[in-house]
Amino acid sequence: MSTSKIYDQVASYAVAFLGLGVMGHPMAGHLARAGHRVAVYNRTAAKAQAWVGEYGGRAAATPREAATDADVVFACVGNDADLRAVTLGADGALGGMKRGAVFVDHTTASADIARELDAAARARGLGFIDAPVSGGSLGAVNGTLTVMCGGDAAAFARIQPIAMAYSKAVTLLGESGAGQLAKMVNQICIAGLVQGLAEAIAFGQKAGLDMKAVLGVIGKGAAQSWQMDNRGPTMIDDKFDFGFAVDWMRKDLGLCLAEANRNGARLPVTALVDQFYADLQATGGRRQDTSSLIRRLR
Repeated sequence: MSTSKIYDQVASYAVAFLGLGVMGHPMAGHLARAGHRVAVYNRTAAKAQAWVGEYGGRAAATPREAATDADVVFACVGNDADLRAVTLGADGALGGMKRGAVFVDHTTASADIARELDAAARARGLGFIDAPVSGGSLGAVNGTLTVMCGGDAAAFARIQPIAMAYSKAVTLLGESGAGQLAKMVNQICIAGLVQGLAEAIAFGQKAGLDMKAVLGVIGKGAAQSWQMDNRGPTMIDDKFDFGFAVDWMRKDLGLCLAEANRNGARLPVTALVDQFYADLQATGGRRQDTSSLIRRLR
């Protein structure tokens, strides 16, 4: 983990973190480094034990055990089904949380499940914040994630300073589900940007241009973007074994398209790019970075 993160001076809390994947492992680590007392749970218990070996704290056998006595429970898992698995039922975290505690969900999931779990939490005297993140694995490691939140303002005020341990911005955008909807906006933007960048680089290469030089020039003008700065050079070099996987992007775009079907929004470019990602999956690119869209054009 980067040691350059400067932690705000906040009170020490008992917290739990559920899900120690590529995002959750460093996020939970930042909470420990910030001085919080952290209990962790992971479906693969060995990962939880490895985290404890690195950061201290304790590993729990179930989400409910991890959540017992926690002031805030954080989760970052795969999808709606995974989220239900760690929150509901006999071993779910909501059943073990003390009254007044807050559950913070960093999973990129549907707005529907955010509202469902918010209602379930309220019925138990708990708070719930849907809080998907942007910034990728590098942002998680460096503690510079952007967090988009939906939920009760009082619950948000309690968790914001704690979540700043791994973030550069934690913002409340509306009622329950607003965080997930904002993340969908984020992914819609990225899908179009990456496809546009892929087409531009492929075009420039066909034209015989030195594309690294070209990006160096246009990256100082109106075409500049995070994708251009961080993925343009690796697209030119045909390197995709890192970053945000095609499988994950298709999951996210599926959420966007389903929500658009519900609310009547039109997403023609997003739907097209989603199919381009399906092409990459079919040719073995499931775990490659989303910038691998350029492979279709070569």
